[in-house]
Amino acid sequence: MQKYLEKTGRTPDDAIAAALAELRMDRDDVSVEILEFGKTGFLGIGASPAVVRVSYEAEDEPAPETAAPAPAPAPVKAEKTAKAAEPVKAAEPVKAAAPADEDPDYAAIRSFLTGLLERMGIKAEVAITARDNGGINVNLSGNGMGAIIGRRGETLDAIQHLTNYAVNRGSEKHLHISVDAENYRSKREESLARLAEKMAEKAIKYKRSMALEPMNSYERHVIHTALQNYEGVTTSSTGVEPNRRVVVSYVKPETPAGSKPQSREWA
Repeated sequence: MQKYLEKTGRTPDDAIAAALAELRMDRDDVSVEILEFGKTGFLGIGASPAVVRVSYEAEDEPAPETAAPAPAPAPVKAEKTAKAAEPVKAAEPVKAAAPADEDPDYAAIRSFLTGLLERMGIKAEVAITARDNGGINVNLSGNGMGAIIGRRGETLDAIQHLTNYAVNRGSEKHLHISVDAENYRSKREESLARLAEKMAEKAIKYKRSMALEPMNSYERHVIHTALQNYEGVTTSSTGVEPNRRVVVSYVKPETPAGSKPQSREWA
């Protein structure tokens, strides 16, 4: 069942944060409609708060069921108990062996990432390939990739930044290294494209501007690109880093005589 909650704040970000705190939800679980952007006024005179409406799905809680009494645990044999008491040896990390004739740049990338992941307590396979534009793709795979990716890819972005810095430091040439884990980035792009279309449909339906969650410049670019030919909406970016976000705005249909292409701010 669709429910709504309106909140006010000094800025739209403050109002959204207050709504999420009250609902105990993440930004991905709700849709946000900005009703008023708010005004700061002059010396506090004429100021007005920002107002947002948050829509979310709420399910009716099922009636509590009477739980059946748990069966009594079966007696444990002394032999099994003795085996369970034996200490379990932790698996030692295994370094991925680099090919003997590997490119020096690839070897430097592999060496840095292997050492970094060992310090993080994560064992991963490191696959390195060349990109068509001259850059280098690195894909990590194995157990514990969730810790490498982090919340919305923040840890993965940090690992990519460190890898580029470490490999390019002191070098005359600059390598563009993209680090991915279990194809997270391509999956994230597909998810962002679906989110963009969903927000565009809502903007057209309610004839209002729809603000997305704060994103980095690359993710904002994905949203702009996904909607660049979407009829009935235009996109722009607002706010300052790290809270810069995309706003999807409804535009009225243009008359054939005065039709002009919609401009977009991509940043």
